[in-house]
Amino acid sequence: MPGLVTSPTRELQHINMDTDNKKTEKYRGGNLKYRLQCKSSQATKTEGLCFEDMSQWSQSLERLLSSKYGMKIFQAFLKSEFSDENIEFWVVCEEFKKIRNSFRMSSRAKKIFKRYIQAESPREINIDQKTRERIQHNIETPSAVCFDDAQKIVYGLMERDSYPRFLKSDIYRTLMDSTSQSVNM
Repeated sequence: MPGLVTSPTRELQHINMDTDNKKTEKYRGGNLKYRLQCKSSQATKTEGLCFEDMSQWSQSLERLLSSKYGMKIFQAFLKSEFSDENIEFWVVCEEFKKIRNSFRMSSRAKKIFKRYIQAESPREINIDQKTRERIQHNIETPSAVCFDDAQKIVYGLMERDSYPRFLKSDIYRTLMDSTSQSVNM
């Protein structure tokens, strides 16, 4: 499983792909596809999102997650399907690995456990009981790798399930079409 640099948690919590105002959003029906098209066209014009970059996303989940825009669009897609807890957990684990202060690591490990690992937790991820118990033991004296087993399971689930759905989605196809049309102009 790759260790990638990802966007900060604050960005994850505030993925904002809304249009200019609520009136426009209401008129458009809050359509995720429309909002992503707007984001794509804005990024293409101002920040360099291009067809070549987006076509890389279809090569592997790792490539998708290593792209700033790919990550945000994938997160938005999963959120639209009410299944964003896996990518959220994966990002949190990547950030957790960067913590060097032992007190902060211990505190953060407990929060991650309560939010994603503990049975019946608010954002419980789909892992087996043995992994759950091993992590519970690991957080007593946490290290940067205490969530690795769960993170690998979640990455595998996304790779086999969410990622192929994303590549077949209207969202991805529409974005690819819009960027390929701008290349052909």
